Amino acid sequence: MTPYELLAIVAVIGAARALLSLRPVVAGSSGRSTAIAREFLDPFIIAGLAAWVLITFVARTYYIPSGSMLPTLQIHDVLLVDKFEYRFHRPNEGDVVVFPPPVPTPDDFIKRVIGRPGDRLRISDGTVYINGEPLHEPYVAEKPDYSLEIRDYGIYINYGTGWERVDPDSGNVPPKSSWSGPDRIPPHCYIMLGDNRNDSEDSHIWGFAQDGGRFATGARSGAPAGFTGRAFLIFWPPSQAKTL
Repeated sequence: MTPYELLAIVAVIGAARALLSLRPVVAGSSGRSTAIAREFLDPFIIAGLAAWVLITFVARTYYIPSGSMLPTLQIHDVLLVDKFEYRFHRPNEGDVVVFPPPVPTPDDFIKRVIGRPGDRLRISDGTVYINGEPLHEPYVAEKPDYSLEIRDYGIYINYGTGWERVDPDSGNVPPKSSWSGPDRIPPHCYIMLGDNRNDSEDSHIWGFAQDGGRFATGARSGAPAGFTGRAFLIFWPPSQAKTL
């Protein structure tokens, strides 16, 4: 349930509560039915408003619809997402993050933070290198079957048939003027990858995620960017429950 849907439900209950307050008391009833209705409705309104504040500003649940984060996240897992943490610091390498991607979709994506602003990043022979150092990734399903390089103010992918640049017309790749260097991830930009590397629609397809502002290029150019929050707990099903 989205915050807007919850707020709509609370509004309907609040309207019913207001109508009961305006309803004339029937002779002989002493207003007992109205008082009873208020007794039941008021806690729902208070609880609904409290829940709205929590899922809007603090935390919310997130359902896993696909296998792009296997084996870390299973299809149908339900997570708790901290929406408050990134108000104080930027995402850390390795965080599992919910965010709106730079491609048209009705839902947020969930991926892992691999590269952050200022990092040099490449993927070679199935290994991710950050600033020249190999990244230890015990969480991946299998090594990627592609190579990737951040260079020449772009993201380049090689599936074994030659290097191709992520097209700014379809992916989010900021213009040269926004970069701090030709081989470094631009400010406010992140490389986000699924743990199921070879079955994940992620940065190797659509470019950079952003921690704010608006997407520079791609299908959602000009749309608001940012991070919804960090996934920190799987709480359903109980057999899969764990912290992330």
